[in-house]
Amino acid sequence: MAEEVRAEMVANVWKVVAGVGDTVAEGDTLVILESMKMEIPVLAEAEGTVGELAVHEGDVVQEGDLIAVIN
Repeated sequence: MAEEVRAEMVANVWKVVAGVGDTVAEGDTLVILESMKMEIPVLAEAEGTVGELAVHEGDVVQEGDLIAVIN
């Protein structure tokens, strides 16, 4: 079953670390968000393959926005 990774706060996408097709383990960093001059890593909550990456560097995400899907 696919695992959706969603934003937990309003933030800017500072850096995209993982790409579509990458294999990730639980706890690996997918993207780094920036909010109020703090860097917040968004971590994979399950191991698998990144099937979709819904953000790009420079995007602004709102709480609940889809960041990635891990298959």
